[in-house]
Amino acid sequence: MRMRPTLSWTPPGDLRPGTDDPEPVADALRGGGVLVLSGAGLSTESGIPDYRGKGGSLSRHTPMTYQEFTAGDGARRRYWARSHLGWRTFGRARPNAGHRAVAAFGRHGLLAGVITQNVDGLHQAAGSEGVVELHGSLDRVVCLSCGAVGSRRELARRLEEANAGFEPVAARLNPDGDADLTDGQVGDFRVVACARCGGVLKPDVVFFGESVPPRRVEHCRALVDGAASLLVLGSSLTVMSGLRFVRQAARAGKPVLIVNDDPTRGDQHALTRVALPLGPTLTDVAGRLDIPVDIPVDSRVDIAVHSPVDGPPGR
Repeated sequence: MRMRPTLSWTPPGDLRPGTDDPEPVADALRGGGVLVLSGAGLSTESGIPDYRGKGGSLSRHTPMTYQEFTAGDGARRRYWARSHLGWRTFGRARPNAGHRAVAAFGRHGLLAGVITQNVDGLHQAAGSEGVVELHGSLDRVVCLSCGAVGSRRELARRLEEANAGFEPVAARLNPDGDADLTDGQVGDFRVVACARCGGVLKPDVVFFGESVPPRRVEHCRALVDGAASLLVLGSSLTVMSGLRFVRQAARAGKPVLIVNDDPTRGDQHALTRVALPLGPTLTDVAGRLDIPVDIPVDSRVDIAVHSPVDGPPGR
């Protein structure tokens, strides 16, 4: 029986309401040294749904856990069939105005860094540099046996060859890049093995039930230590992987600002929460700072090397 991960959070009744004034965000950026922490809500305007917002995927979809993925061939077949189909849409997603605004803030020297909980690569596609992918990236796959890291696009090519004629119609795309399919639609989908050693391939992302690599966490903590303020964009902060950095900033007396339509688990630590849509709000903030938000030439590339934050492959 599949168990739903414990991912819900009920806002207490004494939380301050959100504001519709983005000026505090503009003020923080004017001072520079802002560390951005982004979540799934930043990518919804690119057509990628979030987990917990209105119509979020957790109301209808139980994400694959690491324990389930590693437990058996059936779970991996289901995951890769759904993910292979979802990748056809997910891999074509493009940055929206929010991603472009963040990249513009970085180009103008206002940021101390960008940490993203997203696995879609859209910050980099918009032109942001030095992005820390807290939960990894769907652009990469890793072998659980030999640690080899490779390109997701190359894996997609191999899966196409192994599953000629696999063309089910998916009901929905999910934030983790897979698509809703029935067991009948999954059928006898063929999973391919590591080309180097024949081992099990996994997307190079942190599944639910899996821990963020410690060196990556420490790198993010160092970024928080070096920042003047923390700006949270589109995250409910329900899980500890992002909330810990908000708590760290607040303990150090650094201003925390949040842009998110709904209340978040970090609101009690925040100077303000701007309850407005991200793309228009960040574009507005850029305008207040006289910073143009450019539409970039597409820069999505395969990333076939392991992040230096985590050390060499084979963790």
